[in-house]
This record gives sequence, C-alpha cells and structure tokens, in this order.
Amino acid sequence: MAPTADIIIIGAGISGLAAGYYAQMNGYRSIIFEAHDQPGGLCTAWQRQGYTFDGGIHYIFGTGEGQPFYDLWRELGAFEGLEFTNQTEFMQIHGPQGEVLRVHSQPDALEAHLLELAPEDAKLIEAFCKGVRKFKDFDLSMLQQKPKSLMTAADWARLGKQVLPFMGVLGKWSQLSLRDLAAQVKTPFLRSAMPHMFAWPDVPVMVGMSLLAYLDNGNAGQPVGAALNFARAIEQRYLALGGEIHYSAPVERVLVENDQAVGVQLHSHETYRARRVISACDGRRTIFDLLRGEYINRRLEKLYDGHLPLHSQLQVSLGVNLDFSQRPHWVTHLLAEPIAIAGQDRYEIGVKHYCFDPSLAPPGKSVVVIMLTSPYSYWQQLSGHTAYHAAESQAARSLIERLEEFYPGLGASIECMDVATPLSYERYTGNWQGASCGWLLTKDTLPLMIKGVPKRLPGLGQFYMVSQWTEPGGSLPIVALSGRNMITEICREDGRGFETALPG
Repeated sequence: MAPTADIIIIGAGISGLAAGYYAQMNGYRSIIFEAHDQPGGLCTAWQRQGYTFDGGIHYIFGTGEGQPFYDLWRELGAFEGLEFTNQTEFMQIHGPQGEVLRVHSQPDALEAHLLELAPEDAKLIEAFCKGVRKFKDFDLSMLQQKPKSLMTAADWARLGKQVLPFMGVLGKWSQLSLRDLAAQVKTPFLRSAMPHMFAWPDVPVMVGMSLLAYLDNGNAGQPVGAALNFARAIEQRYLALGGEIHYSAPVERVLVENDQAVGVQLHSHETYRARRVISACDGRRTIFDLLRGEYINRRLEKLYDGHLPLHSQLQVSLGVNLDFSQRPHWVTHLLAEPIAIAGQDRYEIGVKHYCFDPSLAPPGKSVVVIMLTSPYSYWQQLSGHTAYHAAESQAARSLIERLEEFYPGLGASIECMDVATPLSYERYTGNWQGASCGWLLTKDTLPLMIKGVPKRLPGLGQFYMVSQWTEPGGSLPIVALSGRNMITEICREDGRGFETALPG
C-alpha cells in the first residue's frame, strides 16, 4: 500500500502545527490528525452565552518586534490579522490585612514599590531587581534555535560566547525558587506574598525575572480575541501551504512494521500510511497507548513514573454583569482562614478578569476567571459518578461565596459559568492529568529542560516526538521550536537544506 503522505503528525497543537508548516515549506506532504474539532491544544478558548473564556494563556513570548521569538511567530503566520495587548503590571497579591504587592514589570517601579513595602529587605530587593534588568538583554531563544543533535563545535562555542555575560545571573537565580527566596525575606507580608508573584511558588527565580523582563520589553503580549485566534492564524498558514488537517479524528495506535513507524490507525479503524510519523500529542499516551509501551527504556519509564511535578488546574470561568475594568486584572488573594476545595485547604485564590480585551464580553460586562491548582487524583476518583458534577458545583459555589468578600455582588451578577477540572483539560486536550505545561518547571526540573527529553524511542525508526512533553516548561515558543527543529533534523537525514520564509 502506497504512503498517503510523507509525514503524518498526531495532534494540531502549536508544536504539531509548527511541524506541519515547516514540513510543507520544505517539500514534504504532511497530514495532521487531531482528536478535537479545533486546533491549538492548550492554546484554546471557548464561548458560552456571548462570553469567550480563554483556556489559560496569560502571555506569549515573542510578540515584540525585533525581540526573541518574534521571527519564529512571523514565519508561522501567527500575527496575521491579530492584535496583542501588553500589561505593565503582571499581577497583584492582596494580603488578609489589606496589604498589596504590585508585581510591576518595569524594574525601577518594582524596586521602588518593594522598598516601600519592605525597607528592611533592601539588599535582597535590589539584587532581585538587578537580575530583572539583566534578563532584559537575555535571548531565551538562543538556547533552542538549533537541535542539539545538529550542533557543531563552532555552534557550541558561539552559544557559550552568547551565554557567558549571563553566567553569573543564571548561576545565582536558576537554583533558587521563589519559595526559597521568600524564606530569606524579613518583612512578614512580603515573605508570605513573594511565593505567589508568578503563580507557582516552586518556579526558579530566573524564570520569573525573564517574564518581567520580557513584559517590560513588550515581548509578552496576549492576543485580542483569546488564545484560539492565535492557533487559528497558524492553522491557516499551514493550510495555505497545502497542508491537510483531519479534525475529530483521534488516533488509536501507531502502525509499526519491522520496527519502523509506517502510519496510524484511527478510532474509526481507518488507516493512513506515511514514510514518517511525528507525535505532537501527550507523551505518556504516545508511549504507553499508541505504541503499547513496546519501545521504552528505563529513562523513559522514570520520566513517566509520577515523581515529576505537574500543574493540574481548576478553572471556574464566569460571565458577569459587572464592569471590572477599573480593578487590577489579576489578583491572588491570601486568605486569613483557609477554604476547602477538592479535599485540600487552600490559603490563596487567584482571580483574573479580561476587561483588557473588550471583545471577550458584551459591553459593560466582564469575563472573570478563578484559578487554583487542584489534585488530579481527587477528580479522577470521582470520574463517571454523579458525585463528580456535585463536586464541581460545590467547588465553584464555595469559591464564589468566599470571593463575595472581595467582590460584593459577584454571585448575583453571574450570567453564565463554566467549570474546568484537571479531568476536563485531560479530556479535551489529551494531556496526562490535565497538565497545562507538561512537567512543571522548577529548580529541580530545570536541568531536564536544558538537557532535553528524548525525541526518538529506542528501537523504533521513522518515529519522532515533539510538544511540551519533550520540552519541559512547555512555553508556546519553545514547543513551536520543537516542531521546527524536528523538521530541521528530518531535512538533514534526507540530505536537504532546511528552508523557511516569512509571509509575503
């Protein structure tokens, strides 16, 4: 049976679309099979009763002209017809006694504010803000621009020269988490608030510094109209090059002959053959379900044995008949008394409104999203029972009732509500335990990100893996580069030069 395509790609998330685009650009005929009815994976949004709820993208690195990752997105057509908003304040943390920490992106403003809050921590504050200033000149993309397998001695020497001016700041702040940094703080409120400055306490400090630096550079915008529009723009670029996407077409297994991947079989039992197969979907499902665990080694078993941290999230999205535009757009409320959600006592609640993008709600109304981490195991044990939906409703009610303290009238103003648990994310995106970024980036998993995760499986030829599961940390430009770099490697295997071009 003749191959249907040169390359079959499983998954139309950002890495799959990127792999498809660069495949088409380099003369390969590709087909993408996507289980969902739309592209984007976790870069998504959905509509309810005139409101648009974003799937959780808070910023996209690379939206600033001339900045790192900008040309990558231009190649992919991600900016076609889109506008982006930029925030000068990342978030606020509100304490139980009315204290407020404003996480300014501008390092001078941040330093002045922190010194006012905690003058006794001046030395630590000055060192932190100095790090943010340093990262304004750090090009994160240089670490990922070329596959490591294709790096020559000259490439490594050039990279070393680029990184050398930043070795001090990288060494100091990569092995320190926000939680660790907060433990050094003397001022009680700053000590309790600092772990929440970048939404999770175990993030390496250097990652938070990079975020603030890119925000201040205008290089971390959010697409107007929600994240799905961003994915749609890349989808259209791919299709314009002759690519083909089959939606609502979940893959059941990868076809293998003589230890070579030769195609896929769908749940509908249709089969499609190709000279190569790229999995751009969930890593665990790829290895243990699509390939039945037949091509694995100890290293891969250990990656997926459950010991690495994941970010599973509960998101309650509200369409409310209130105007939140004069409120800070993202606040983490620290609670004096805990609230029990999904079997855990929580001492903080994250609340974000989207009034910076008026297209997401009717005039005078607002999209408000409540976010907190939530254990997958709690929701998984309720799956398939009426107790699951009861637990969803109870969690949403409890959160809304507690938030009335900060937003009077919130409950009575709700016109629609949507609750997404870790199981919801797993069901709609296929990601193991509903993880929003593969393995969570911490000081302990940072070396894994630098070293990389295997993109080929032992003993299996013509098969490749890309996505957030091969690039720990899972940021959008990094997973797009994952798809790009894989096609670069395939071109080299075939003795081709790698080609790309900007739209127009």
